[in-house]
Amino acid sequence: MHAVVRSGTEFGLLYALNKFLSKISLINKKVLVTGADGFIGSHLVEALLDEGCDVKAFVFYNSFNSKGWLDTLSNEKLKQIEVFAGDIRDPNGVRVATKGVDIVFHLAALVGIPFSYHSPDSYIDTNIKGTLNVLQACRDYNIERVIVTSTSEVYGSAQYVPIDEKHPLQGQSPYSASKIGADKVAESFYCSFDLPVVIVRPFNTYGPRQSARAVIPTIITQLSNGNENILLGSLHPTRDFTFVSDTVEAFIRIAESDETCGKTFNIGSGFEISIGELSKSIARLISMDHDIVLDEKRMRPEKSEVERLWADSTLAQKTFGWRPKVSIEEGLQRTIEWISSNLNKYDIGAYTI
Repeated sequence: MHAVVRSGTEFGLLYALNKFLSKISLINKKVLVTGADGFIGSHLVEALLDEGCDVKAFVFYNSFNSKGWLDTLSNEKLKQIEVFAGDIRDPNGVRVATKGVDIVFHLAALVGIPFSYHSPDSYIDTNIKGTLNVLQACRDYNIERVIVTSTSEVYGSAQYVPIDEKHPLQGQSPYSASKIGADKVAESFYCSFDLPVVIVRPFNTYGPRQSARAVIPTIITQLSNGNENILLGSLHPTRDFTFVSDTVEAFIRIAESDETCGKTFNIGSGFEISIGELSKSIARLISMDHDIVLDEKRMRPEKSEVERLWADSTLAQKTFGWRPKVSIEEGLQRTIEWISSNLNKYDIGAYTI
């Protein structure tokens, strides 16, 4: 028998074919998105509808019947969504929402770092116990795939850059500590019960619909309102900003791949910028001069400040072919245009924790 020798091109074609054959179709899949009323969650819901999914949106119950950012979707899209109002901290509600679902995207969380200094208990209840409730329900109902949302904050200040998935975890705020705890519970369910869990770690997602608790909307809203003095906290820390459509695409590609279970993936642009330089870039795009005024109440405690975040997303690129498509300049311009047209949704100048 003679060995078959293949060219590099043939190997490339075979690799691409194997990737295509191993791809899981999301068409007509019943998917649950927790935190669907939030910034990333609402964009993910829209994208899943475009993928042909049957979407159930888990939103936080409130007496106003508000569906958060989902309320900004067209009536045509809203009619396609099954909305479930509940509380991620309630095990029974989570079980009811999960029944009959194929795939779960778990995004529900408390995410504001300053508020975690004020109310750390609520972060344990929501981020750790809430994630446990989701994992328990998914295990009981034999869910095909569970995508758990982490955060780059779990790495703390970079010990080396770019940060890959092997970087040590450091709980520098109650928020990041709660997300580390949630990640470890998720890992344990994969190891102990073979639950098909994937952990996705977005690096500083930004874009339309983001609240002013985040730095980019804070800068844009102040400048768009004609303020020449911009109130900010520390200017020297660096971040890796990723446009929301790129982050959402990563969630979907992870769900489609049969090579992701049991793994953790960084999702970042691979571009590092300081907060000070970021404010200058936004001001240039808005064509407005500004002065930065340091606001003490916006400063994190010294040892809690994450000084540097810069993503290495090589594993995502190699495993399911994800790469960011939107440059920081294009993403900022699109965000500026949206926020400028929706200033009525923001309390300009107020410090949102």
